[in-house]
Amino acid sequence: MYHNFQAIERVVAETKGEISMNQMDLEALRSRVDEVNVEILRLINERAGVVQEIGRVKEKQGVNRYDPLRERHMLDHLKEHNDGPLPQSTVEHIFKEIFKTALELQVDDQKKALLVSRKKKSEDTIVTINGEQIGTGAPSFVFGPCAVESYTQVAEVAAAIQSKGLKLIRGGAYKPRTSPYDFQGLGLEGLKILKQISEEFGLAVVSEIVTPSHLDEALDYVDVVQVGARNMQNFELLKAVGQINKPILLKRGIAATLDEFIHAAEYIMSQGNDQIILCERGIRTYERATRNTLDISAVPILKQETHLPVFVDVTHSTGRRDILLPAAKAAIAIGADGVMAEVHPDPAVALSDAAQQMNLKQFDEFYDSIQKFMKNHEIHA
Repeated sequence: MYHNFQAIERVVAETKGEISMNQMDLEALRSRVDEVNVEILRLINERAGVVQEIGRVKEKQGVNRYDPLRERHMLDHLKEHNDGPLPQSTVEHIFKEIFKTALELQVDDQKKALLVSRKKKSEDTIVTINGEQIGTGAPSFVFGPCAVESYTQVAEVAAAIQSKGLKLIRGGAYKPRTSPYDFQGLGLEGLKILKQISEEFGLAVVSEIVTPSHLDEALDYVDVVQVGARNMQNFELLKAVGQINKPILLKRGIAATLDEFIHAAEYIMSQGNDQIILCERGIRTYERATRNTLDISAVPILKQETHLPVFVDVTHSTGRRDILLPAAKAAIAIGADGVMAEVHPDPAVALSDAAQQMNLKQFDEFYDSIQKFMKNHEIHA
């Protein structure tokens, strides 16, 4: 009996010893794993730094950051050196995530480098036009006819705008149209009419310029140069307006991504002009109920990504008088710095965009409703 008890004690002691040894082995292995983790982290960060340098070189060379052939080559190279125990599919999954993260780092670096980027300049850009500050958080308004047709036509609209205490008027002297047979605008004569209206009614003029050759003659007549949707990627025009000392209202292209829109603004700012207002005016989608599709989410995204003020053109985005008001309310509610809309004394006889322009009575009702909406929601213009 006594010998059995001693045997049991011996077994228990040996077991405890084995457990203690196993515990020490486990701790040692865990410690080694921790060391390897730190080493992997160091190497991943080192790799990320090298990749960022590659991204800067590619940017200078104008080379696309993503190179699928290079990625395939790296995966094949890893396959040649994979001695296990990880299967190749697992290795590829891990490294594809590393590749993806590295590419995102390059994109972030580029965004930080953009002059229009919020990462480059944290405070909002304020554009001052005719004493009105745009970009302070209080909505501004730009109204006027689609096209300048006559002095009398523009003067009627200007009087209605002035009566509301507003300071800006829009009007097209040069009209890029889908059909070459549609009214193309009065050109220089239209600009002269706008200048006369500006002086008589105390309104700053916003008007589109379509080619660099028209820019010099237009500068004496306009206060804000508009770059229209069709010219958002007219890079020579963008560079030309970037060299003038007047604010630019840049409209988003008909099918442009926000990244393309932001880079169009960068073209302007890279030339020295930082007085830029971005304008969401709807994009082309499969939907036919409206002229374009108002991308209302573009407003907060653009304000997060850039430091520039953002307008919404409710006329061109909808193409419908009956929904201008809710579209404008949505724009203001989501944080737009301003709203643009078209007004004509008699839209039925307008030479362009007759179906979407408000007459003077509709304009009064529209503006009154907007003011009530802003008052009810404590939004101060």
